[in-house]
Amino acid sequence: MARADTRKQTLDAAERLFFSDGIAVTSVDAVAREAGVSVVTLYKHFGSKDGLIGAVLSRRLEAWDGAWQTQIDATEDQRGKVLAIFDAVTAFRAKAGPAQWCCFLATASERPIADDVPAQLVSRDNALLQERLRRYAEAADPERSDEIVATVTLVYNGVLSSLLRGTPEDPASLGRRTVATALGWQDLTTSGS
Repeated sequence: MARADTRKQTLDAAERLFFSDGIAVTSVDAVAREAGVSVVTLYKHFGSKDGLIGAVLSRRLEAWDGAWQTQIDATEDQRGKVLAIFDAVTAFRAKAGPAQWCCFLATASERPIADDVPAQLVSRDNALLQERLRRYAEAADPERSDEIVATVTLVYNGVLSSLLRGTPEDPASLGRRTVATALGWQDLTTSGS
């Protein structure tokens, strides 16, 4: 098996196990077994379990960032760019692997606050969220930008948690409508507006 294939196969297996069974209960041995590689090969590629978690999160953050940016680029309206995060959740989940919910929230909920690679990636995900929302909120309505960022962040986190719970159905669309209504943007309650 080629090195790139081994790496991808291992990351796919780790993502499936970490974010469906849990990080703490998933051993490196279980990931290696699921990936069909030896533990030695896994350590050769990733160095440690934290290195493996970091690689999974890094890949996921890159994919999420691209999916979100694609949705932003698909709208001209600045308020629509703020709401694009909810359209991105729907599009991303349609292409994503079988993870139950947000890998970053899962990591943050399972691991103590530390200064390691996984914690740094969780912080980068949060920084991306806040910086991008702020940029488009300020363009949409500079006087309400703090309110917009806080409202979207709160509802977005609720959408991600709803994905774990499995209810309500289609939480991203409901989240988009909720934010649009809360901010008085009724003309944007559906995507593509």
